[in-house]
Formats: sequence, structure tokens, C-alpha cells
Amino acid sequence: VAGLGNYGLWGTRHSVGMEVLDRLARQLAVAESWRVDKRCCADVALATVHGLELVLLKPRKFMNLNGLSVASAAEIYSLGPEDIYLVHDDLDKALGKVAIKLGGSARGHNGVQSCISALCSDEMTRLRIGIGRP
Repeated sequence: VAGLGNYGLWGTRHSVGMEVLDRLARQLAVAESWRVDKRCCADVALATVHGLELVLLKPRKFMNLNGLSVASAAEIYSLGPEDIYLVHDDLDKALGKVAIKLGGSARGHNGVQSCISALCSDEMTRLRIGIGRP
């Protein structure tokens, strides 16, 4: 599960994907286990839910390069694009609205496009968090 955003720019609308991962890590009781993984240039936390192992990932790159971290982590943890969930902001959704989308185009989102390019696939599931237009 990769939370897309601009690392270090906490509290901004475009980093909502990383904030969702922080909340998920707290709910899964792994919030204290975030560690820097230099192999994929990301913060990583591992969790187990109902026997399913999760890799939580917050890329340490700016949005338009998030795909490099996601693709590296996919290789390290032997994951295919179909195993990856991207959590990201969506300007076209009203603030707080959420949608799940399986595959397809990036719809103008630079972080998603970076992931599609780096993984050579658009098969990732996306959790789109509405941030509205300014």
C-alpha cells in the first residue's frame, strides 16, 4: 500500500496519501515501526492483517518521482502491479469523498503516472481521496 505525496510537505492536500498511511499504521498498531529503507528510498512499515502481510510505503521523493520508490519496493518484496494499492489525492473529487478504482489511466495525476511508467503497468488499484479544486 503506497501513500503518494510530496515527502516532507506534511499537511498539504497533495500529501493526503501519506497521511492516510500514517492513520492506517496507527490502526494496525505499527505506527512506531516506520523505518527508512534506502533500497527503495521510502519509509516502510510492515503489518499483518488476518494472515495477510502488508508493506506500507511512503516514498521519500516528490510526487512526480513516487513511482521509482514504488517500483523498487515491488521488486524487493516480489510484488506485481496487481498487488499494489496506491492511495492518492484527487482534485476532481469533492473534499473527503473517496473512490476505489482498479487500473486505468493516471487521469492527469503525476504520482500515478510515475507509478504506471516505473511499473510498466496500469493494473494497480487506486484509493482516490477527494481534495477538491482550489
